[in-house]
Amino acid sequence: MGGEKPSGSAIRRDRFSGGPARGFLSSLAADERIFDADLAVDRAHVVMLAEQEIVDDGSAGEVLGALDAIEAAGFDALSNGEDVHEAIEGAVIDHVGPVGGKMHTARSRNDEVATCIRYRLREDLLDAIEAVCGLREASLTIGADHLDTTMPGYTHLQPAQPTTVAHYLRSYEAALRRDTERLSGAFERTNRSPLGAGAFAGTTFDIDRERTAELLGFDSVLANSMDAVSTRDFCFEAVSALAGVSLTLSGIAEDLLHFSNRGYLTLADEYASTSSIMPQKKNPDTLELVRATAGDASAGLNGLFATLKGLPRAYNRDLQDATSHVWQTVDAVTEATDVTAGALATATWNESVLADAAAEGFPTATGVADLLAANGLPFRTAHEVVASAARNLADANANTGTGALADPEAQLDAIDAAAGTILDHALDEYVPREALAATLDPTESVASRDSAGGPAPDAVSGALADAREVLAADEATLADRRDRLATAEDTLSQEVGVYV
Repeated sequence: MGGEKPSGSAIRRDRFSGGPARGFLSSLAADERIFDADLAVDRAHVVMLAEQEIVDDGSAGEVLGALDAIEAAGFDALSNGEDVHEAIEGAVIDHVGPVGGKMHTARSRNDEVATCIRYRLREDLLDAIEAVCGLREASLTIGADHLDTTMPGYTHLQPAQPTTVAHYLRSYEAALRRDTERLSGAFERTNRSPLGAGAFAGTTFDIDRERTAELLGFDSVLANSMDAVSTRDFCFEAVSALAGVSLTLSGIAEDLLHFSNRGYLTLADEYASTSSIMPQKKNPDTLELVRATAGDASAGLNGLFATLKGLPRAYNRDLQDATSHVWQTVDAVTEATDVTAGALATATWNESVLADAAAEGFPTATGVADLLAANGLPFRTAHEVVASAARNLADANANTGTGALADPEAQLDAIDAAAGTILDHALDEYVPREALAATLDPTESVASRDSAGGPAPDAVSGALADAREVLAADEATLADRRDRLATAEDTLSQEVGVYV
């Protein structure tokens, strides 16, 4: 019996081999996501063990060959084990016998699982960054086509000042740029290796942690072994950054739903649906689901926070449940970002409807007050004159339904009347009627607002050019990171080939 080949299920022997809690402890069903990550981590660890002469080359070759066979069979071929890590180790032992037990030399599941999570999450973060960059690209492309397309701008969902489609979209591109920065920072702090930290107190073996980090494409090693296995702040940072993206997406979705309702834009059929009973309906369902993604992300962030709160150092099994919040959030937000980019890129902006709406509600009132102030009237007095005119226009509009709030002649008359009541001098002593008439025009109003960050076409054109430079740099960083990970993967494959 002494030479009998042990099964993988006997890794921790009979004391912990069964019982009703076994299924409760298991995360195997949810571990498919990190199957490839675990194989990579196992390979890098075994290569390092061989290089450090902790494991002989022949044993390393047998183990690495078994890992190849397990990869070829796929995740579904795994059976026994509390998690994918134990299941793979058990399968290795099933393939090559007791020598397979050497694979776990100088490591714990604690540092192993932490490494696998980081290995997979960094790829997911790059996918999320790519999706956000795609949405930024869509907003910049559409903006460049609509530098002169006036539209209403809102505060409190009330018409406020005219702006342009380009200026509006650039506002979200700016937010998405910051989202990219936060995701990029999360990637940087995720791409650090905990492998070699052991259970939390390191190991007595002469391992080379920098070597495994290099083989796995990590930028650095987490210095403190206790911190390395216990921390999940990188998960919290990633989910927090993703939740931030979801907030931006929710705002975009809400705006586009409002614009669709008002006829300002028309969604492509691919991003809408119809009713099962009302054949005339075209519903913006995809955007409603995008808006709901913020709820999913918030739930993930809160769930992760609650799981991590108050955990003692070092490793606790609570951490097993933490990762589900991470995977669900990154999947939901990345998909919603892609959908938003598609909906935005294929939508049609109805320019004539937008232009008419840009004139509604006396939106150039601020420009009139600015003009009066620029010509010698104290701004507060100018504000009072225009506010009085706006009240009179609103009353006339409500009483007669004549559309006085959007009628330039009615606006001029109302301003004249208010000035006659409030000022000691005639209004034309401050500003000619012709100058006022030009200020009341939404297109002229927009063109006059050429301060840095303003909606004037020239100002926005420069801002779009600057934004494209930043986007190109972010995309280059993304490509470089992907290349570095691919290079590490190739290097690991070559090193494995030395032994197999």
